[in-house]
Amino acid sequence: MIEPKRNRRSPKEQAAQMPGLGRLQPQARELEEAVLGALLLEKDAYSMVSDILKPECFYDNIHRQIYTAIVDLAVAQRPVDMLTVTEQLRKKGELEEVGGPFYITQLTTKVLSAAHVDYHARIIAQKYLARELISFTSEVQGKAFDESMDVDDLMQEAEGKLFEISQRNVKKDVVQINPVIKEALENIQQAAKREDGLSGIPTGFHKLDKMTSGWQKSDLVIIAARPAMGKTAFVLSMAKNMAVDNGAPVAVFSLEMSNVQLVNRLISNVCELPAEKIKNGKFSDHEWEQLFYKIKDLNDAPIFVDDTPSLSVFELRTKARRLVREHGVKCVIIDYLQLMNASGMSYGSREQEVSIISRSLKGLAKELNIPVIALSQLNRSVESRTGTGAEAKRPQLSDLRESGAIEQDADMVCFIHRPEYYKIMEDEQGNSLIGMAEIIIAKHRNGPVGDARLRFRGEFAKFMNQEDDRVPMPDFVGNTYGSKMNSGIPDAPMGDYPPIPPVGEASFLNQQDDVMPF
Repeated sequence: MIEPKRNRRSPKEQAAQMPGLGRLQPQARELEEAVLGALLLEKDAYSMVSDILKPECFYDNIHRQIYTAIVDLAVAQRPVDMLTVTEQLRKKGELEEVGGPFYITQLTTKVLSAAHVDYHARIIAQKYLARELISFTSEVQGKAFDESMDVDDLMQEAEGKLFEISQRNVKKDVVQINPVIKEALENIQQAAKREDGLSGIPTGFHKLDKMTSGWQKSDLVIIAARPAMGKTAFVLSMAKNMAVDNGAPVAVFSLEMSNVQLVNRLISNVCELPAEKIKNGKFSDHEWEQLFYKIKDLNDAPIFVDDTPSLSVFELRTKARRLVREHGVKCVIIDYLQLMNASGMSYGSREQEVSIISRSLKGLAKELNIPVIALSQLNRSVESRTGTGAEAKRPQLSDLRESGAIEQDADMVCFIHRPEYYKIMEDEQGNSLIGMAEIIIAKHRNGPVGDARLRFRGEFAKFMNQEDDRVPMPDFVGNTYGSKMNSGIPDAPMGDYPPIPPVGEASFLNQQDDVMPF
């Protein structure tokens, strides 16, 4: 019997891929022979394993060369059998290296049936994945010993490489349509039972919910606007509606603001107190009462805030998985996309990096089966457009900054437009646009496009429904501001909150700056 020349792995390659001395790498040579034999005997066998196996999945270099020849024949739509594979290897000058025609023939004796070829192929793929992880951890270990290596950079690189390995090797099986139909019918029935008729998570903005049926599972939603349009205010108003009013846990990843700044914005929004007073604490008596009364709405609210700066998509993926698993988070909000990075992965430009980020966010939405909402900046072309009237400054899909991939990957693209910001106070019909905001749905993969008008209260950084008039709050000293309609509300217990500082008592004031403590 002629033995093929075993050009499997050099000592250097073995050492590089075996961090533990005396330990054999994961492999299944017998199964490799059986799979190759089945491919040579059964004409339909390749179609069963083509999406499972790649040439590098084979541990034996000889088997790798033979499988590569089989792939070449299949791609050229030529038949695969002992004779064609032998001829293909001869053309490439590799026939003698693999042991000649005898070894090709011998492979067919290693398999009795091709019935289990896909199962055997999956085992080979798993062994390959194990070897990839061994090689990856060995490389990381070697770099960790290098004192010149920045640990933060190494962690980002390691996370990126691990993400690439997982994406390359995890595949979702095809399913027959029946179970999918069953799931779709269940979703329809659940939506029918709801009084609001929504199938997704309601935003609390009625006109927007009517157009979207709520934010849908597995959707990537991009909310874009120019600076100062109120992107953060919009998503915080929405997060409050989702978490406080509807009890849906929400995670907010703030790359622009700290946790305290974000919560201050929420307090201003919920308590309807000016942001400036939230910062300096100069409240009147009734405003202190209002603060402590209304802030109870935020207590125990299922809102989870993360202010990690320069967050990478890989860190986001890890944190989002944990939040969904441990806290049942139903929606993830990212403020904002252009501040994220894809460290650890290779890219040639910022546009390519943003493309990787947007694609990863869409993958995250599908994996966790929740809506992912990402804020995005628009480029300056909005400002440079000339013309008069409210339509002149309306944003368009082409205004999305840095990458057309954002538009491509998103299931929905919404713009926030406030004509008042551009000194446009009336529309073409003469209607006032003061305090009005338009949520423009420019792309909607599963529904209509159009506009939803909301009311914007700049002093509170708050978006609300047009029909929602401001409800006056009692000052709990016998008066109400605005009207008397709520004068019958009883005093709320203050719980563990600190006492309200007397306004005129000097002992409670900072003598240097005369600022009331908060």
